[in-house]
Amino acid sequence: MRNRDFAGTPVGAVGLGCMGMSWAYTESERDDDASVALIREALDMGVTFLDTAQPYGDGHNETLVGRALAGRRDEAVLATKTGLVVESLATRKIVRNGRPEHVKASAEDSLRRLDTDVIDLYYLHRVDPDVPLADTWGAMAELVAEGKVRRLGLSEVSVAQAAEAHAIHPVAAVQSELSLWTRDALGQPGTQAAGDGVGAVSGAVSGAVSGAGDAGDVVGWCAANGAAFVPFSPLGRGFLTGTVTAADFEDGDFRGANPRFQEEALKANLRIVDVVKAVAERHGATPAQVAIAWTLAQGEHVIPIPGTKKQRYLRDNAGAADLDLTETDLAELDAVPAAVGGRY
Repeated sequence: MRNRDFAGTPVGAVGLGCMGMSWAYTESERDDDASVALIREALDMGVTFLDTAQPYGDGHNETLVGRALAGRRDEAVLATKTGLVVESLATRKIVRNGRPEHVKASAEDSLRRLDTDVIDLYYLHRVDPDVPLADTWGAMAELVAEGKVRRLGLSEVSVAQAAEAHAIHPVAAVQSELSLWTRDALGQPGTQAAGDGVGAVSGAVSGAVSGAGDAGDVVGWCAANGAAFVPFSPLGRGFLTGTVTAADFEDGDFRGANPRFQEEALKANLRIVDVVKAVAERHGATPAQVAIAWTLAQGEHVIPIPGTKKQRYLRDNAGAADLDLTETDLAELDAVPAAVGGRY
């Protein structure tokens, strides 16, 4: 696999988001042993940029990733996060907590669950509006000084918030949703439906995981300031693969309550998939590879982290690193219509 640079360290151009191995999507298929094997296969393939977080199964995902990396920790660049807390796993109620004391305590918990001495990339999962960003970021910077964290990142922030943090301690990465149906991080207003950001995950989260609204060109800010941009959900939560054609999800699946996956919106959004499929056919590639390759084409500093818990999709996703889209392809993809429905 081709590599990209993360803060002076080469990593696979396509990373791996591990969240779905623990919760949010088709949880009936959760298989910890298979997920451990998948993470290890990812390392074998050069997929070395791994992403997890405390809320993903209320600690379960961090423990799972730590188990998978036993004996192979040095092969991965490992990212986890602070700032979101699961109040109820049953209802998936999540709240923000950016207090310095929480940042410090949650880092210790993550180190223990991941069974590691240091976190390579520690994100602020969401900015807490009740705590000055400088206070939260300052506590995170102290963790770097203590040797418990190597680099710091932000998730779902605006350009102004990134700049504020960067003035205190370098921002090594910004992680936000970016895909052919979510282009807000490119500074393209209108690709996120009106009212988005006051939604819920399975009806239980009241704004806790929503983004920064009109964030500005965050991808461009990262390029200008030496930070990686890390797109999560580059496959549109599976939609851009072309395999989701009806609003038919098992109970508890995040997408069942997501506005974009409701029947009427889903049918309208299939127009986006039609273009992706057409480009894929020209290259003898899969729609998933085209969707991921589009994110890679947004800059050499972009490292997408598609998630999966199935080996065949892991191999498919990794293949996107070797797909070169033409200017004609990119023009067609850039022109796809905005998604119908909010992100949350």
